Amino acid sequence: MSAGSVEVVADKSKGRSRITNGAVLPDVDGRSTWVRRLRDLIALHVADLGGQDAVSAAELSIVRRAATLTVELERLEAKFATAGQAEAGELALYTTTSNTLKRLLEAVGLRRRARDVTPDLHHYIAGKTDERP
Repeated sequence: MSAGSVEVVADKSKGRSRITNGAVLPDVDGRSTWVRRLRDLIALHVADLGGQDAVSAAELSIVRRAATLTVELERLEAKFATAGQAEAGELALYTTTSNTLKRLLEAVGLRRRARDVTPDLHHYIAGKTDERP
């Protein structure tokens, strides 16, 4: 094995997974309705928590699970609406999933966190010098 091959192997061991690099689910078509809704919910929850820079890895993990449960609850709701009723087993699943979702959302906080939009001193001064009396 040449020295160049060892470097490539070492670099690959430091590689990040597809999920870490931004894929919602590896080997799943990201254009499906389910995945698009999941991605939208994750983005909305992350925004509520103050943005990508304010969310820890643990919070992001909880947000992903909460978004997944939300998508599945919405699918059950559509099924109930289409059928005009809910079967007892499906209703039990819906209730259990709703309670689990509530606990996950409580873990990350149900209230929206305000993002700090105060400009830093450099941008504030630059903005003031651009204004004319």
